[in-house]
Amino acid sequence: MPPTTVDLTTTVFEAVLFDNDGTLIDSRGPVVRAWTAWAEHHGIPLERLVGLHGVPSRGIVSRVAPHLDVDAATADIDRRELEDAEGVVALPGAGDALAAVGGRAAIVTSAGRDLAVLRLDAAGLTPPAAFVTADDITRGKPDPEPFLLGARKLGVDPARCLVVEDAPAGLQAGRAARAATLAVTTTSEVHELAPLADAVVPDLSQVTFRLVEHGVRVELA
Repeated sequence: MPPTTVDLTTTVFEAVLFDNDGTLIDSRGPVVRAWTAWAEHHGIPLERLVGLHGVPSRGIVSRVAPHLDVDAATADIDRRELEDAEGVVALPGAGDALAAVGGRAAIVTSAGRDLAVLRLDAAGLTPPAAFVTADDITRGKPDPEPFLLGARKLGVDPARCLVVEDAPAGLQAGRAARAATLAVTTTSEVHELAPLADAVVPDLSQVTFRLVEHGVRVELA
């Protein structure tokens, strides 16, 4: 049975757990360049990478190239991504969202810490104290572990959190963590996101976050 839809505008959330790439920042240029070069180098057809946005690098490598040494192949793609931050920018509304939520925000990303920090810096964004990366977990999205850890770092109940994501894998992880979910259509189509989200918006410029006595309220444009 599908989870009951939450009315985001009438709920007070204990915290907001933001994905990074595709939600707070636009890193599509570096991502496409790095993965295209990696796939060509290893003889992997590019179509195998379709639909894996939001999954950690190691998980992607394991799925599309099980014949490769996963440690070496993951290190290769990580190196390529760390060498390219050209064109990374903050997405509309991202800075305002982080500032508004303040200490009740966490970033939960499938990127490694070094890469996440590099891209956030390139976009002019400062991560909150609660910051979960691929280096902190054993199972990546769509497993709920990343968001469960994000909630734990903030000392809140994951079922009282709002997960903000741009990828189906991330929304699946949020739902599995029992959180409410808000999707942005920056990298995926509405029809891919809507079945997994309590609401869908173009980007965070269409959302207002407001701190209240016991948490965070959300208003949708």
